[in-house]
Amino acid sequence: MGLWQVNADTLAAGRFVVSPLAEATAALMALHKGEAYHPGERAWLDAHRPAYRQRLADDPVTDLLVGAALGPTWIADYLTPTPAGEAAWGEELERVRRTPPSVARADLETALGGPLPRALDRRDLPQRTAELLAWVWTHTVQPDWERRRRIMEADVVARTGQLGQGGWAAALDGLRPGMRWLGESRLQINVYDNPPREVSGAQLMFVPVTHHQGWVSWDAPHRYAVVYPCEGALAEADKAAAPEALGALLGPARAVVLTLLDAPKSTTQLVALTGQGLGSVGRHLKVLLDAGLAGRRRSGRSVLYFRTAVGEVLVKANSA
Repeated sequence: MGLWQVNADTLAAGRFVVSPLAEATAALMALHKGEAYHPGERAWLDAHRPAYRQRLADDPVTDLLVGAALGPTWIADYLTPTPAGEAAWGEELERVRRTPPSVARADLETALGGPLPRALDRRDLPQRTAELLAWVWTHTVQPDWERRRRIMEADVVARTGQLGQGGWAAALDGLRPGMRWLGESRLQINVYDNPPREVSGAQLMFVPVTHHQGWVSWDAPHRYAVVYPCEGALAEADKAAAPEALGALLGPARAVVLTLLDAPKSTTQLVALTGQGLGSVGRHLKVLLDAGLAGRRRSGRSVLYFRTAVGEVLVKANSA
């Protein structure tokens, strides 16, 4: 199995990062495979895959290139650079574009598991890869990037909650297929028979994407990243809802906020989970506080809001 040796300090300093490039790369993988994992992804593929296939049909070299990059058992490393933290789309894409041609060819051969076709014996492979990623971003990701970001932020909120309640084992188990915390500083990354990697002392990042894709990457010995798919209810940021009767009483948006306070949450978490603006969430919380339906308490540097006993009774009475 693939194992990372991660000491307690490295794990404690691990962070969740949203990466536009990772999201665009996951979209590219989904477009290339054409496999939908839920109805929403099927609708997205139906809308965009014909244009993607036409884009490759018009550019046979890039068609060969992406087929090699998304190899049978490995993804070409230069296609998935390890995030250096939060960065703008253009900055991330430039890292792919600036890959030395010799490095790109070597990565492609590793992904393909053998020598490249003669048509790929050229120096513009990083440029072509960046152009394809830019096309995927512009046509299929950017139009609903804000919605996607809310979904990923909601996933991070949920994972952080799991971390607070059950520790890293609860947050990491099942993060992606084959991944789980084994204890004794051992993080199983996948089920492949790869040599263990010493990650202790490096920056460790967890990167959510909205498509059902995932991979690991590293810029050893400095940074390691696990890219994982948002799953199930964690990905339903746009579907945060409240009972209809409660919505009629308080207003739909305010009722959603009260419903989400089943566990203490910060305003930042509520913004991510509801998709509402910070000002709107703040106004709803003030009304709920004034009505005695919500309370607040400080936890470190954060202020957490929660349902009071009165708010609990109200939600349950309107959920029947």
